[in-house]
Amino acid sequence: MALAFCGDEGNSTAYNVDHGVLNNGCFVDALNVVPHVFLLFITFPILFIGWGSQSSKVHIHHSTWLHFPGHNLRWILTFILLFVLVCEIAEGIVSDGVSESRHLHLYMPAGMAFLAAITSVVYYHNIETSNFPKLLIALLFYWTLAFITKTIKFVKFCDNDVGFSQLRFCLTGLLVILYGMLLAVEINVIRVRRYVFFKSPKEVKPPEDLQDLGVRFLQPFVNLLSKGTYWWMNTFIKTAHKKPIDLKTIGKLPIAMRALTNYIHLNEAFEAQKNKRSSLPQGSGSIWRALCCAFGRPLLLSSTFRILADLLGFAGPLCISGIVHNVGKGNNTIRPQTKILGVFFISSQEFLSNAYVLAVLLFFALLLQRTFLQASYYVAIETGINLRGAIQTKIYNKIMQLSTSNMSMGEMTAGQICNLVAIDTNQLMWFFFLCPNLWAMPVQIIVGVLLLYYLLGISALIGAAVIIVLAPVQYFVATKLSQAQRSTLEYSNERLKKTNEMLRGIKLLKLYAWEHIFHSSVEETRQKEMTSLKAFALYTSISIFMNAAIPIAAVLITFVVHAHLTRNADFSPSVAFASISLFHILVSPLFLLSSVVRSTVKALVSVQKLSEFLSSEEIGEEHDKCSELRSADNHSKYQAVVSDNITNGFFTWMPEGPPALSNIDIRIPQGQLTMIVGQVGCGKSSLLLATLGEMQKISGNIFWSSPEKESSVDMEFRKRGSVAYASQKPWLLNATVEENITFESPFNKQRYKAVIDACSLQPDIDILPHGDQTQIGERGINLSGGQRQRISVARALYQQTNVVFLDDPFSALDIHLSDHLMQEGILKMLREDKRTIVLVTHKLQYLPHADWIIAMKDGYIQREGTLKDIQKSETELFEHWKTLMNRQDQELEKETIIERKSVLERTNLRRTMYSREALLKDDEDDEEEATESDDEDNLSSVLHQRAKMPWRACGKYLSAAGILLLPLLVLSQLLKHTVMVAIDYCLARWTSDAIAAKTELELRNCSVCKDFNHSPYSKVFSILCCLGIVLCLVTSIAVEWTGLKVTKKLHSSLLNKIILAPMRFFETTPLGSILNRFSADCNTIDQHIPATLECLSRSTLLCVSALAVISYVTPMFLIALVPLAIMCYFIQKYFRVASRDLQQLDDSTQLPLLSHFSETVEGLTTIRAFRYEAKFRQKLLEYTDSNNIASLFLTAANRWLEVRMEYIGACVVLIAAVTSITSCLYNNLSSGLVGLGLTYALMVSNYLNWMVRNLADMEIQLGAVKRINGLLKTEAENYEGLLCECSIIPQNWPDRGEIQIQNLSVRYDSNLKPVLKHVNAHISPGQKIGICGRTGSGKSSFSLAFFRMVDTFEGRIIIDGIDIAKLPLQTLRSRLSIILQDPILFSGTIRFNLDPEKKCTDSMLWEALEIAQLKHVVKALPGGLDAIVTEGGENFSQGQRQLFCLARAFVRKTSIFIMDEATASIDMATENILQKVVMTAFADRTVVTIAHRVHTILNADLVIVMKRGLILEYDKPEVLLEQEDSVFASFVQADK
Repeated sequence: MALAFCGDEGNSTAYNVDHGVLNNGCFVDALNVVPHVFLLFITFPILFIGWGSQSSKVHIHHSTWLHFPGHNLRWILTFILLFVLVCEIAEGIVSDGVSESRHLHLYMPAGMAFLAAITSVVYYHNIETSNFPKLLIALLFYWTLAFITKTIKFVKFCDNDVGFSQLRFCLTGLLVILYGMLLAVEINVIRVRRYVFFKSPKEVKPPEDLQDLGVRFLQPFVNLLSKGTYWWMNTFIKTAHKKPIDLKTIGKLPIAMRALTNYIHLNEAFEAQKNKRSSLPQGSGSIWRALCCAFGRPLLLSSTFRILADLLGFAGPLCISGIVHNVGKGNNTIRPQTKILGVFFISSQEFLSNAYVLAVLLFFALLLQRTFLQASYYVAIETGINLRGAIQTKIYNKIMQLSTSNMSMGEMTAGQICNLVAIDTNQLMWFFFLCPNLWAMPVQIIVGVLLLYYLLGISALIGAAVIIVLAPVQYFVATKLSQAQRSTLEYSNERLKKTNEMLRGIKLLKLYAWEHIFHSSVEETRQKEMTSLKAFALYTSISIFMNAAIPIAAVLITFVVHAHLTRNADFSPSVAFASISLFHILVSPLFLLSSVVRSTVKALVSVQKLSEFLSSEEIGEEHDKCSELRSADNHSKYQAVVSDNITNGFFTWMPEGPPALSNIDIRIPQGQLTMIVGQVGCGKSSLLLATLGEMQKISGNIFWSSPEKESSVDMEFRKRGSVAYASQKPWLLNATVEENITFESPFNKQRYKAVIDACSLQPDIDILPHGDQTQIGERGINLSGGQRQRISVARALYQQTNVVFLDDPFSALDIHLSDHLMQEGILKMLREDKRTIVLVTHKLQYLPHADWIIAMKDGYIQREGTLKDIQKSETELFEHWKTLMNRQDQELEKETIIERKSVLERTNLRRTMYSREALLKDDEDDEEEATESDDEDNLSSVLHQRAKMPWRACGKYLSAAGILLLPLLVLSQLLKHTVMVAIDYCLARWTSDAIAAKTELELRNCSVCKDFNHSPYSKVFSILCCLGIVLCLVTSIAVEWTGLKVTKKLHSSLLNKIILAPMRFFETTPLGSILNRFSADCNTIDQHIPATLECLSRSTLLCVSALAVISYVTPMFLIALVPLAIMCYFIQKYFRVASRDLQQLDDSTQLPLLSHFSETVEGLTTIRAFRYEAKFRQKLLEYTDSNNIASLFLTAANRWLEVRMEYIGACVVLIAAVTSITSCLYNNLSSGLVGLGLTYALMVSNYLNWMVRNLADMEIQLGAVKRINGLLKTEAENYEGLLCECSIIPQNWPDRGEIQIQNLSVRYDSNLKPVLKHVNAHISPGQKIGICGRTGSGKSSFSLAFFRMVDTFEGRIIIDGIDIAKLPLQTLRSRLSIILQDPILFSGTIRFNLDPEKKCTDSMLWEALEIAQLKHVVKALPGGLDAIVTEGGENFSQGQRQLFCLARAFVRKTSIFIMDEATASIDMATENILQKVVMTAFADRTVVTIAHRVHTILNADLVIVMKRGLILEYDKPEVLLEQEDSVFASFVQADK
């Protein structure tokens, strides 16, 4: 059949121009081609030349991106235009299919118009990106011509009585309107930009974000198509595959999304609410209103997109119904009756009864629906992220103004505030994510039920009722699930606390052979946790089961009722498969419902907390102007001398409480040293804080002097300047040592060196792994108390402020360091600089240095003046001071344990600094991130292991499930999906046979014929459905059961491995990293992997079964499947890498943000004293923005993937539809199978992206399994001895306590140098040995060698005739006693701390406490021996803790007793008593004392002096003292 533009039916109507040329339809159509050809001719050269010139710099830089006016409208109109043109082409083909010849003029002009429309938008896009609007003139001509030619065609239709009943008339009318609107848009661009017809064109610059090259997040700036498909992400995701994504790669946030911008919006909304309702108290209602006001608009947009997407979702079932129905009738288009202008016209009804048309429409509907859905998600998530940033900033600004009393009086703990930031802001963010569901769900449910009713009548309502009735059950399960999760969390926190204690005290546990006690204690808590994990798993599996089973049940009930109850029911494939699709659609909102309701409840609670926090007390500004002016008159005589004075001040911590400081009248002379002294708790620190304005002032005034040059008028507006303040409890930043000292001030090398020297920090800096560039962990976790205090003081010394406040800077320092700091730092650096210094101290020996002294007592000033004044007027006080001073000078002031660390402690310090992995926390619900934002994990950045999918970890995980569960897991999944397919296949056969029987009846037209018998079909269908429901239950239980078994196995093997690991392992592995395995990784394996595994296997098997069904229905489909599969593979490959990197970035940027909050809360007074609020706010904004941009990129990457997967899904549907329609029409495929194929094709598009997303999640979560497996490879200590416990070792060994050391050489690890070299010694039973030597001489290693804690590679130690190398470790360690220099107490009772093995009677414990001078302390406690010890023994002082450790060693009646610098933190008097007691109580035991302070071992029987691992001197102390040149004598001399 020949093709001809006007057709070739041989009649001349086509070429007849008798009634005027414009009345010939074919000519009008030809005229319509002209504009399109014009555009193609004009634009192609420009595009080619343009692209040719740009190909050198392939990517136009986005700094020229600029949207012309009407940008979005133009894109939308172009899309509509393209859709209408596709309809016009289809209409031409369908209506022409009726006539004998082919009339090209029916669809060729539309095809040309389609090409021209695409060209127009490409052309426009290129002009826009190069910002050259003059070229738009071509489009102006095009739209004008197109509009005119279409109007002519439309007018001719009207003349020839073509009306609305003909589809072509409607399409032409639509095109006229569209071309008209596009013309209007074009004219508008000229009007606004004036690029032509105007004298001066308007210069417009692109947005400033784009001129800043750091912005890489382009979503707000790209064109509409790129926004909808995330096309701009392509280059980003490609580069991610080549090199890891870091903060530099993702660049800065666009201005509109920065935390500051959003905070300003939110604050304006808050202020507006305040002004509106100033009379009413501000509750959570006003916060909600402010949030809606600030972030309501994007949410509205998101909800609109969501509702549009949901409505378009119903196109699927309706199109399936239409296609199957039409195919069943043989796709016969009714012969059109209307012939006008020599061609046929068809109505829209006739148009839509063509199956191919429906298939194309379904394809477009799917594309649109998916695009809208992803756009809705994206907008909601972006709004949520912006909201989170704004609220975090709001909370931070509030923290900056919190009154100190709130913090110290426990109204607001740091933990609560961190929870507010970590959890509550995230809850709100999640609520905003899920918010659009709140309005979209009801719409979806109502429309779904109506459509079902339209298809199936009353039986549909029964099916829908099943789904709706079961929704509350699901909600109940969901609440139970969150309860189980909460109780699991409580137990896991308790377990972590125990694990943490166990790991911190691991050295003690090993030395005392108590590992098994703590092991069983952790296991016991783990058992409790497992119980609630079982509940969690049970409810999870019920939830999974209901998700899968409800649609099956609903379908079963509906169809059985429909077939049997409604006699002449329309039981055709078209109805059946449309209903199945509808049921699938209905189920999803009902599942979401439970999570949306939960999220809403949580959000309400969070806002309540937020409103309480925002309404809490703020600090008052102390500067009212009149008092400032008054001060200028009254105190002019002070002005030069007084830095600060307080008149008649009463201060309190609590607004209602009694004043903590009363009747304060003091003056602090300028440029001099003022000391504040007094007993503990008399208000010295409070006085400093009151001066800084941290306390609530009841009455009185505080005056700060101004520099002389300011006149009194300037003073009116002057507030207190910056004060360098070192608080009593040192506060450090999570930054390097240098940053902590310079504290945001410019770096001055000379001054920095002087400060380091004054605080004697150089030796400490030298042993840190990276010197002063070492990161200090959170709260200074890797420094000792003395080091923290000195860094804190160094910060105050380094600052150039006029006023310096030091609150007890000597408390953690020994006498040498204190003296050095006083002389070099305070007197030299500060006083000679004429700085005003206020020093709170207990060290009265420094009083003679003071220029002014303030003595305090019980919250009031006892006396102020110079030392001379006080000597004259308060002789009693002065004498009291004098006796104290003498005592302090004689006792070489107790040296604290903390400074003189042994080598081992130094290595400990080193190991806390090795690289850390960032905490991989997940699950927004998981409150651990707040409580456990782990000590050390944020010290160094994550090392990317960009490996392939961790299949080995997956294998390890599954193999841990055991031989029985694994086959059950796999088989049940496969069976379930087979049964699912069988159910649908059965339905296809049933409906096909029913419709065939019905058609036959109609053909035969007999009234007597039997009706079709449904019962055999419905029986098989019911059996299959029930089997399917049972299998759903089996699979869900199998998955969770596997999860439980694996998690139990992994945790217990991890715990066993860790507790038996050698001490060296703990010295080289950061504690945080081990703890992380027990916290974050165990949590992932406990709660997340099973769910992800289930989701992954379900979505994968669904996709596979769906593709199998489609291929079975139409084998042709397999050919098209290959390119789609290849695309899928590459998309997921690229996505997984980018997603993993972004996920890690998101997590690692969250840590600094959370730690910045907790840091600020802890150092609030310091920050405010320094007046550094603005700097810290700036830091917060940076942290928030970097976290938000990582989250935004992660969201965009997810949308990128989903849009692509959904589009591939839509292609699958289109191909499946076209191939199955064709096979049905030409190869007699039954219409039931067509329905089956299409229903499954729709499922593929739903589950493809789930599959990839779960694959990416699984990959991240299997990292946890990989890391735990890494730790499981740790070598354990060799616990087995050569000697068997029972046979050779006497029960009471060692009974005498004789020690022979023969040629002993010891090292910490086989690849390290020896720390003891060829040591020989003989210790007789009952001797008291003292070992001394400088730091690092090997004293502590000597003591550890007895316990085989270090590697003895040469020589041996023989105790009472047995070589200790041959003993089982447990036996050896349980028969010796040691007291370490670090006192370690565990949480529990005092009884547990002294005797965890429960071997001793109460009288023995009391006796030990009496020896340790603690009996009176314990007697006074409630509960005596059963009094509670808090974590780390925090409720006892350092000295008392050390005494408890002594008592613990006394309880073990062993004949060998080792004390490792055990008395370092005890005051002199107690120590002397102890020395005597040890000599008497241990008269018959062998005691080895390792001493810091040599005078403690002067009474020993033997003294060993060590140096660099060798014994230097070995003799009685008196002998050594007589030798002039002995090292021991020089030590004693120095210690005097």
